[in-house]
Amino acid sequence: MLRVLAVDDEAPALGELLYLLRADPRIRSAEGATDATEALRRIGRALEAGPDGDEAIDVVFLDIHMAGLTGLDLARLLAGFARPPLIVFVTAHEGFAVQAFDLKAVDYVLKPVRRERLAEAVRRVRELVHATAAPVTPAPAGPVATPEHIPVELGGITRFVAVDDIAYVEAQGDYARLHTDEGSHLVRIPLSTLEERWAARGFVRIHRSHLVALARIDELRLDGGATSVRLGTTELAVSRRHARQLRDLLMRRAGR
Repeated sequence: MLRVLAVDDEAPALGELLYLLRADPRIRSAEGATDATEALRRIGRALEAGPDGDEAIDVVFLDIHMAGLTGLDLARLLAGFARPPLIVFVTAHEGFAVQAFDLKAVDYVLKPVRRERLAEAVRRVRELVHATAAPVTPAPAGPVATPEHIPVELGGITRFVAVDDIAYVEAQGDYARLHTDEGSHLVRIPLSTLEERWAARGFVRIHRSHLVALARIDELRLDGGATSVRLGTTELAVSRRHARQLRDLLMRRAGR
């Protein structure tokens, strides 16, 4: 069960959020703070006590616009800690989703908060907390990729799509279209930015218009000098510029 800190400088909004959180059977405890400074002190005590301490906090539900330190300011400060709590932003403003993405937020919930939308955020947090707590087989030393999500707008609601669920990305001007097994989502991020950000996650450029997840490639095709890849039922062209690098990467992957 989750231990929660909710932060909002508007008392009615904080009270409503705490009411909804405490009504969720997956929440062990839910405390409130009326500003970022108070929240930072409370989180500091939790980190000193450790993850098994009585004052531990698993996740902070955080408003953005607050007097003094904003929610974004607090999230940036927490990013400097070794094991900070997870962050879910709860805000009336849609325009900060990209910053939330950069700060590794688990979710981005818009006010007025709906019970079912909050329940979805709690589900995502719970999955991440359980994944972190689960015993794992020791792995070779090296960097470990943590779950990452990207915010997308869907029917006026900001949702977070797991990067691991994305098969390929298509450039559309200053935008990029993310293709998953369930559908596609348009985000206002250039393909070049995603190429740089997701290189360590196995995404590789195959064309000026496409970035693909190496693990999702089912087949590499060579036909009369033209190269293409198949991802499920989708076939994408590979430019000559990128063909040799892609073949080398696939060969190394197959030889593991």
